[in-house]
Amino acid sequence: MINFEEFQKVDLRVGKILEAERVDGSEKLLKLKVDLGAEIGQRQIIAGIQQFYAPEDLLGRGIVVVVNLEPRVLRGLESQGMLLAANDNGPVLLMPDKPVPPGVKIR
Repeated sequence: MINFEEFQKVDLRVGKILEAERVDGSEKLLKLKVDLGAEIGQRQIIAGIQQFYAPEDLLGRGIVVVVNLEPRVLRGLESQGMLLAANDNGPVLLMPDKPVPPGVKIR
């Protein structure tokens, strides 16, 4: 269990997917360019969702992103955040049910 103060350290924001492409040599990874609003800007996120989402179907989609994780290198590419997804026999992206501007905090 974590306390409320620890939970508040996780910075969750709405992002908008601007670009999505397959990662060469990987059957699982997609490289996403995500707009996280004026305060944060654009970030590259590497996500293991290629088997479940076509890149062209992700363009313009709103998603939920953890923005204050340390960057991680996957297949030589830096991932600068993590998208959130439920796991129901594969990832199901979490996204707002109404349009929300990029960068809005999740509370």
